[in-house]
Amino acid sequence: EEAPVYGILKVQPQIPYKLQTAEVPWDTREPVVKWDGEWFITYEVFRDLGAAFAAVLVLIYIFVLGWFRSYTVPLLIMAPIPISLLGIIPGHWLTGTYFTATSMIGFIAGAGIIVRNSIILVDFIEQRLNEGADVKWACIQAGLVRYRPMILTASAVIVGTAVILFDPIFSGLAVSLMFGSAVSTVLSRVFVPAMYYWFIGSSRANELQAE
Repeated sequence: EEAPVYGILKVQPQIPYKLQTAEVPWDTREPVVKWDGEWFITYEVFRDLGAAFAAVLVLIYIFVLGWFRSYTVPLLIMAPIPISLLGIIPGHWLTGTYFTATSMIGFIAGAGIIVRNSIILVDFIEQRLNEGADVKWACIQAGLVRYRPMILTASAVIVGTAVILFDPIFSGLAVSLMFGSAVSTVLSRVFVPAMYYWFIGSSRANELQAE
């Protein structure tokens, strides 16, 4: 198996003993199996990556907050990050690739690409609002005008990671970046302008006019 956890989960139903992960057996009268070694390493890897991802989200929020000077805009910009899972999960299934630590790294790296696309859209919208444009018109134009650079970015990611798609170690990274970037680019074009218009469009336009 590519990752220890998959081999463990596959063999676990075939073990006729009670399974435990505690450090001390709960019953010394019966044989028990305690998963350790590679299982513990796998657990630590995903735990540390999860903590790193949380730290990345906090840093992204702080940077975007400083640029747009708004507490709500960074949340809107970061909201499409989970959208990439709509491409990552089916992508692993279609390619028969296991979700490993490199897949998680690809998901984290893809978050930066998604945020970049969202910033492109929101920045365009607010430029038009500063020029006195209508909120609805600005949101529609953002999806039309800024879609080309988003497509170019996604295409560069897909082509660049295609070379490691069949690598036994980094295939998960490639699948996450390729499928995640493709799906998030298509959906973010509609999702970000729509959420901006529905949730913060009017209030944000008033803030920009007041400045």
